[in-house]
Amino acid sequence: MLDMNFQDGYVDTEVSTAPSQPIDENRLLAQHQILVKRVVNQLRVHANQHCSIEDMQQIGLIGLLEAGRRYGNVDDPQFPAFAVCRIRGSILDELRRLDWRSRKTRQQAHELNDITRDLTRALGRQPTDTEIIKALGTDERDYHTRLSATLAGEMQSLDQLLENGAESQFDGHYDGTIHEQMRMSLETALSQLSKRDQLLLTLFYQHDLNLHEIALVLDLTPPRICQLHKQALKQLNHYLSS
Repeated sequence: MLDMNFQDGYVDTEVSTAPSQPIDENRLLAQHQILVKRVVNQLRVHANQHCSIEDMQQIGLIGLLEAGRRYGNVDDPQFPAFAVCRIRGSILDELRRLDWRSRKTRQQAHELNDITRDLTRALGRQPTDTEIIKALGTDERDYHTRLSATLAGEMQSLDQLLENGAESQFDGHYDGTIHEQMRMSLETALSQLSKRDQLLLTLFYQHDLNLHEIALVLDLTPPRICQLHKQALKQLNHYLSS
């Protein structure tokens, strides 16, 4: 069973309590900047000349401070979950604003998806990286660039899925009871996934492994990991909305 002790859990768009006094921003950064590092690590595949990893870190730190000001009690055990969503949202908003994927890049990503799908049907199995590169008529570097562009289009993450699910079930009002209900719902939904999918989500959300590292652990190709991740989130969304 997937350990539920990761902080990328449910986060809502509303906070019911206001801070009684100004927060100590230096202490907030000292205690919780690791959350920024975790989110940036998961999103680093989207870094490019328009938004570097260092840019993401700065944006994430601003998101952390904003989360602290809005939430108030940064010592609350539920604050990290709230902060993670705010940090991730700040970075993703900036990436979308910069429109980091050009039209050509998007077309190349679609071509990669189409060729991977066609090869899978023709071979009756998931194609290897070498087979995909050969079918594309390109080299390994271009292949990984296309793969990163494909991932850039898959912005949904586990915390976003939970946020959407909670809003539909609880009208978007945040409190501890709702958080616990969503945590229990997630635990039940995760138990319905295959052991492989549970491991995949554990490696990504708890251990902060990237796509290629997870592929090595599970002895699969990066495109296959991307596909399995998307399918796992789809299944979770189905279970949570049932």
